[in-house]
Amino acid sequence: MEPKIVNKDDFLYPHGRYYGQVKPENLVFNANLQEFAHKVSYVCSLETGGKFAPEEAYEQIKALWKQLKSSKKQLKIGEDPFKNQEGDTEE
Repeated sequence: MEPKIVNKDDFLYPHGRYYGQVKPENLVFNANLQEFAHKVSYVCSLETGGKFAPEEAYEQIKALWKQLKSSKKQLKIGEDPFKNQEGDTEE
């Protein structure tokens, strides 16, 4: 039996299954969230191993957070599509 060849990217960046409400924007945000978690894990490991200063790790995680927050805003995750600008529900 031949050994299964594993793709390097699949090994380094595994993606978990999505169990939430299946909408394109939710799937995209879930992928972004998983990528955020992987990158934060790497930054934490590098800081723990002495490769990054704590301040540098903090700044990198802060930048990753801003990217995730921007993604959420662009995808309109958590927003009510039936609310107008004033926050009232349209009828």
